[in-house]
Amino acid sequence: MPTATVNGTEIAYTDTGTDTGGDGLAVVLSHGFLMDHSMFDPQVTALAPEFRVITWDQRGFGATQAAGPFTYWDSARDVLGLLDHLGLHRAVLGGMSQGGFLSMRAALLAPERVAALVLIDTQAGLEDPAATASYEQLDAIWLEQGPASVQDLVASIILGPGQWDDWFAKWAAWDRSGLSIAFRCLMDRDDITGRLAEITCPALVVHGTADAAIPLALAQALRAGLGGDAALVPVDGAGHASSLTHARLVNPALLGFLRALRNNPGFTAG
Repeated sequence: MPTATVNGTEIAYTDTGTDTGGDGLAVVLSHGFLMDHSMFDPQVTALAPEFRVITWDQRGFGATQAAGPFTYWDSARDVLGLLDHLGLHRAVLGGMSQGGFLSMRAALLAPERVAALVLIDTQAGLEDPAATASYEQLDAIWLEQGPASVQDLVASIILGPGQWDDWFAKWAAWDRSGLSIAFRCLMDRDDITGRLAEITCPALVVHGTADAAIPLALAQALRAGLGGDAALVPVDGAGHASSLTHARLVNPALLGFLRALRNNPGFTAG
């Protein structure tokens, strides 16, 4: 994977579709917690024939290291810096869970650079206090013992039923201290619910109806709070990583949203 030095961090990324019919509308997809850029492989396959698609590994995940504490505001600056590196003034930002957290913050920091948002299984607020202690315990076990003893439970929360050996192998290989830093970013984030009305770009909110980590009601509240045109697409039966596990349902909605943007006479991609 190529890398870009952004805000003192070597960020690994992919850039696909530039020579396969893309017309200047770039889409940057930001993964969820304990995921990496590859969670969006189904979207890259579906979108790259028509659009430029960038995916990346955030701090602490995949091939990008977390050297010290950071916030999702820092991650938002990372994605904006990646746009700079790629020579993109403006792009559609899409993100799943924590990828949505940082994408909304990027829209607050630099609204002129965010053409639209795709918000997948995410929210604007904080973790449910009822789940916080359990998450803290899972992180402590992971940090001390590694993921093996908790990986099935974690996968059930993020990925749902299935065989996830490829992800288990990734988790075993990733730096535990970097993941713990990223976990603190997740748990200590601020609440931006009161600022949603400031985000006025078009938005597509995609959410699994069986998401155990972030209930569908929070996606409905997110859609209602955004200041621009926003559509909600429930993904029937999908859990927290709907774009990965239910790509056949998510991809048509995403393609329809992007095509409508591109075909809107009043929309400017660059």
